[in-house]
Amino acid sequence: MGGYLLGYDVGSSSIKATLLSIETGTTVASATSPDRELEIQAPRPGWAEQDPEVWWKHLEQATAQIVSTGVSLAEVEAVGISYQMHGLVCVDRSGKVLRPAIIWCDSRAVEIGDKAFADLGPERCLKKLLNSPGNFTASKLAWVRENEPEIFEKIDRILLPGDYIAYRLTGRLNTTPSGLSEGILWNFPEGGLAVFLLEHYGIPEELIAPVVASFAAQGQVTAEAAGKLGLKQGIPVSYRGGDQPNNALSLNVLNPGEVAATAGTSGVVYGVGGDALYDSASRVNTFVHINHSEDAPRYGTLLCVNGTGILNSWLKHNLMTLQGTGASYDQMNDLASSAPVGSDGLVVLPYGNGAERTLENRNIGASIQGLDLNRHGRAHLLRAAQEGIVFALRYGLEIMEGMGLTTDTVRAGAANMFLSPLFAEAFATISGAAVELYNTDGSQGAARGAGIGAGIYSLESAFEGLDTVSVIEPNPDLEGPYRDAYQRWLGELRRALGA
Repeated sequence: MGGYLLGYDVGSSSIKATLLSIETGTTVASATSPDRELEIQAPRPGWAEQDPEVWWKHLEQATAQIVSTGVSLAEVEAVGISYQMHGLVCVDRSGKVLRPAIIWCDSRAVEIGDKAFADLGPERCLKKLLNSPGNFTASKLAWVRENEPEIFEKIDRILLPGDYIAYRLTGRLNTTPSGLSEGILWNFPEGGLAVFLLEHYGIPEELIAPVVASFAAQGQVTAEAAGKLGLKQGIPVSYRGGDQPNNALSLNVLNPGEVAATAGTSGVVYGVGGDALYDSASRVNTFVHINHSEDAPRYGTLLCVNGTGILNSWLKHNLMTLQGTGASYDQMNDLASSAPVGSDGLVVLPYGNGAERTLENRNIGASIQGLDLNRHGRAHLLRAAQEGIVFALRYGLEIMEGMGLTTDTVRAGAANMFLSPLFAEAFATISGAAVELYNTDGSQGAARGAGIGAGIYSLESAFEGLDTVSVIEPNPDLEGPYRDAYQRWLGELRRALGA
């Protein structure tokens, strides 16, 4: 069984492409563009925007890098797409983008979503949407309607970031049930569009693109796209999934009780269940998982901490480059490890990337607490940042545990902050769960998804070549020190929240 599968992961930091061998399930080539994190525009405090054309430009560049390795993309049999969740792309009748995309970490629609939650009633929203309308795609579109009516009037379709990339590949405008649920546009009991929320917001139903399955022939690569990328015209785009459901797919997390995690720009724990659960305050969120069906319901409950890898990146570019002392992430990890557990009392709250769902959509910013100018140095700050992210995830895990979602094993890709031994051990120890690291990432998951959607793989056969890199067990010797450090961190968080 020759040929390849091509997966794209369209993130807010970069666009990655992976070429997967159909026969062996292993990576033939991969590429990332750009080589430094993509810029996020913030024209006003709390806003976060990106130009969809920039995503497409870097998708072309990542694809060109793969071609430069000498492989022929003419042998690609199907394409899959993973993408940053919760964004809003508005296009007119010609498919032209009308304004920059409002992306996942943008906070402008918080008040709109909170008001809708109150006006429609928490019970109705939680029963039908499993979430508050919150700061998600539907509320972002309502913001455009209220604040940019001249743009709203020109909208023909609204798309999620992955829907837009699929459109650029195929010329077809469509979306998925999983995608609609992440935008809080899905009525779970009825299994269809949340018309009552659209009516409340004054949004015509016609703005929502037609629905296709996550695993299906969603469109065929056009002659134009094929010419730009080096693909065969007519091959299917056969898979689409938001980055966190897709991360779960990449780790073979598809069934109740299985849990995936990632620690890129944001940090996420994503647990799969067979029941439609919700948190009454929508501090964690439940969506339609990519392999959901009426016969075998699958829901993904997502805990997200926005300020994760972006905090480490900020420290790298703003702290570690001072006076020419630039350092790699590996060097930063080594330096952080030289400080003791608990960072000698230094506490970092990592909430500096927009409104945080676990804090009920409050935006308290990132902060450093307990800084002693006579005792603390860079190592303490770097360690306190990694510990702060782990503690923020632990805080969210307690919410999930209150919903009845627990685990003793978490699967993650050997990437991003899980490449830090300190971070991985701290996460395992404070969560009490073994961390299994795998040789995969979002673009590889998207390639496997393309194989499933094209009928090349089954859900059972799609994970040939997925290997465990390492397993990090909780460290019993550090449980006490981490527990004490977490309680100190929790006290600072409560003070910041005014609790």
